[in-house]
Amino acid sequence: MPTAPAARKDSLRQQALQRRRALDSKVRESFSARLAEEGLAIARRIGARAVSAFFPIRGEPDTLPLLAALAAHGFCTGLPTTVSRAAPLVFRQWRPGDLTIPGAMKVPEPLASAKALDPDLLFVPLACFDRRGHRIGYGAGHYDRTLAALRAAGPVTAVGVAYDAAQAPAIPDEPHDQRLDFILTERELIDCRDG
Repeated sequence: MPTAPAARKDSLRQQALQRRRALDSKVRESFSARLAEEGLAIARRIGARAVSAFFPIRGEPDTLPLLAALAAHGFCTGLPTTVSRAAPLVFRQWRPGDLTIPGAMKVPEPLASAKALDPDLLFVPLACFDRRGHRIGYGAGHYDRTLAALRAAGPVTAVGVAYDAAQAPAIPDEPHDQRLDFILTERELIDCRDG
């Protein structure tokens, strides 16, 4: 039986995904260009060494132009790989044009032979968010475990990437939830560091 916060999160997730599916293609194209520009600016501003993003699925914002812009400007870029359902993600170097294989969650991932990396800047997928930096993903907890592990090892900046339609007034947060530092939408960059 799901807990009350889990049930509320699932309801918010389903509502947000429905709003995302209804978005116009022009909004999607425009945000892809904005994401590449703003994402590159964020990487430069914080002096990122290694940057990860996600391979877009299920109507998520298109991060491929962002990854291409970062790689073109000399940033080491990568994608997450799923080791197991209960483990943190592992990141491997990847640039647009490199080969991918379907991962454990059927999401395209870099080849196992690609070099592992520890990103200090992550562009994080999400289904729903609030302005405090809380996010709802797809329910597996991969990014919460991953951010906790990376933050235990050193400074990491996590930027949620979502359409404004994914915003909710408040998301129930639990002790294991990892907050985002920023959220980038087609309309604004939200600074969540002060809660």
